Amino acid sequence: MTQLLELIVYMTLLTFVAVMLGAVLRNREWTLDGMKIGFSNRENLPEATPLGGRAERAAQNTKENFLLFLPLALVAHVSGQGDAATAGALIFFWARVAYLPIYLLGITYLRSVVWGVGVVGLGMMLNVLL
Repeated sequence: MTQLLELIVYMTLLTFVAVMLGAVLRNREWTLDGMKIGFSNRENLPEATPLGGRAERAAQNTKENFLLFLPLALVAHVSGQGDAATAGALIFFWARVAYLPIYLLGITYLRSVVWGVGVVGLGMMLNVLL
């Protein structure tokens, strides 16, 4: 497996972790009431705590960014340009790894900078393909 395909797998795992953290922290699933919410249809959710809200938004942002990353990585791989796109993919991936805890901690300006670094990685991948 190429490094680019490995990054797709790792990004899938990171997205899963973000989604699970978002659900667990948003619904306080370590409590009995939170577990009931987790197993429900999630209608009439109580208001999220600040951490729960950040976790939910971080999960959504991770999904949105994965949606941008995946086609670029797959097109690069299929077209034989995977090695050239790997540097940008690595920058994107590590920015996403850093982004999640920074968002959960509520570090606003740094979060935006790290998000921008990830976008630069996507731009590098796109530049290889154009």
